[in-house]
Amino acid sequence: MSKLTFPILQRLADGQFHSGEALAKHFKVTRATIFNALAHAQTLGVALFSVRGRGYKLPQPMIFLNQDAVLQSIGEQREWFHVLVLDELPSTNTYLMQLASKGAAHVTCVATHLQTHGKGRRGRTWVSQLGASLTFSLLWRFQCGASALSGLSLAIGVALIRAFEDLGLQHAQLKWPNDVLVDGKKLAGILIELQGDMEGPSAAVIGVGINLNLPKEVLNSIDQPAIDLANVNNGQLVNPNMVLGTVLKHIANCLQQFEQDGFAGLRDEWLRHHAYNQQAVRLLMPNGVETHGVVQGVAEDGILLVETAFGLQRFSAGEISLRGAS
Repeated sequence: MSKLTFPILQRLADGQFHSGEALAKHFKVTRATIFNALAHAQTLGVALFSVRGRGYKLPQPMIFLNQDAVLQSIGEQREWFHVLVLDELPSTNTYLMQLASKGAAHVTCVATHLQTHGKGRRGRTWVSQLGASLTFSLLWRFQCGASALSGLSLAIGVALIRAFEDLGLQHAQLKWPNDVLVDGKKLAGILIELQGDMEGPSAAVIGVGINLNLPKEVLNSIDQPAIDLANVNNGQLVNPNMVLGTVLKHIANCLQQFEQDGFAGLRDEWLRHHAYNQQAVRLLMPNGVETHGVVQGVAEDGILLVETAFGLQRFSAGEISLRGAS
């Protein structure tokens, strides 16, 4: 991997052409080094325009993540956070899980410009490209055990709704157990991995992916309807530092509430944004069997309640995949 790849890409963030000669002069390297560094970027899936006589440019202007800008966006609570911004990672969750096992501090956040093997729920991958998605993970250490963390992913969903409202998005909804939807399309997803004992103490690595500005070819490669913040904002340039700082602030607030009251204290707020409440759904079991029913909300431990042909049944996040009945 070329150490110059991401510094050069940040130089191209204005969306203008930069000649190979000018880039070589700026970084005090040869033009061949510039060429090789940008060739590496293309192997990572970064789209670049290269025109003889004009140089290189990104398809559009881009704002890169910046640690100081993220902390500024968090506001008064910034002192709590340890924010680490990296150029490229296979998975922020995997990386932070490794840091957590080595004693990483409470409220450590790892974000990356480009995630190459992001993890989604039930073994799926989170599709990511430079500037297309915001992918980060947050470490939160609990005094209680993992057995007391039921409903945690739903609590994070409430935090995302609050953050999006803070950012001007008023009509986002929650899909049980870990997706944020706009107009029935996925805007964000949550993946939580736990460390520690069932009885305590424990740690959660909370992975979040938010679609910022997805190219058409990326949208077409996703196995479900998706939407991004650029689309919601009528094509306006999205500042990932503002988005990340705002989301982290609201996650911290929700987790403090969760520590005191469990998911029960956030349940009513979650239900107000529930996309499928009182609606007919299909429940897809891991063995391929389908069950149909009508959603009757969620219990105080975050379990989905569905009225089926067999009566009112409880479903946990690991058991099913939820789809609309249409």
